Amino acid sequence: MRIVRFASPSGMSFGVLDGDGQVAQIEGHPFGTISFTGQRYAQADVRLLSPILPSKVVAVGKNYAAHVEEMGTGDAPSQPLLFLKPSTTVIGPGDAIRIPPGSTNVHHEVELAVVIGARGARHVTPEQALGSVFGYTIANDVTERDMQASDGQWTRAKGFDSFCPLGPWIETDLAGLGKDPADLEVTCTVDGELRQSGRTSQLLFGIPTLVSYISQVMTLLPGDVVLTGTPSGVGPIRPGQRVECAIEGLGSLVNGVSGADTASTAGGLR
Repeated sequence: MRIVRFASPSGMSFGVLDGDGQVAQIEGHPFGTISFTGQRYAQADVRLLSPILPSKVVAVGKNYAAHVEEMGTGDAPSQPLLFLKPSTTVIGPGDAIRIPPGSTNVHHEVELAVVIGARGARHVTPEQALGSVFGYTIANDVTERDMQASDGQWTRAKGFDSFCPLGPWIETDLAGLGKDPADLEVTCTVDGELRQSGRTSQLLFGIPTLVSYISQVMTLLPGDVVLTGTPSGVGPIRPGQRVECAIEGLGSLVNGVSGADTASTAGGLR
């Protein structure tokens, strides 16, 4: 099932996107039993937003060996390397990634994103972890590399508004599509040029390990998002470019890149 969050003339809602390109509006939140309102929209007549607004985005660094090598920042970690991205980094498909003022070294990072379900996750074992997963979507862990290097920790470099595109939907049943989240193709192109290509089978720490490990540190609430790491091939993006992150079974997340924008976006659609 493909869960979307969308804007229509009647406001913002969750819905289910079917194979005919129709969005069926649902009552309230998609967690738990889904109840349909009876209202349907053509996908072309609505605006898809980020499919979830998480309380936090928990990301994992250095989780592909080839990416560790290309970054030249030491050996692969012996346990998951965690950092947080603020909820205000989240934008949806079609929204612009905004380059901070004065920045010239902002990079794309395509990642499989795990969305936590209604039961949340607190002190779960790896064997229990997948029971806390609602579904999967695509993320772009946008990063300001110069700040990442100079700060020594990653909050500023990873935390700018618009630095976490998510979407276009949450797929709750990859198995029903004949896909395994443990072995999906992950790619990123910029203006049609292939930059990144990998598979989730190359993750140093798999999804059950990551969800369990994070849950020992902090409670994962319903709707929280876990970013699983990026394959090699990261590189700079510039205003005017088009970034497409694609994951097998999940479609494509496309965002343009714009120049510095110092205006407030509080309360805007994401």
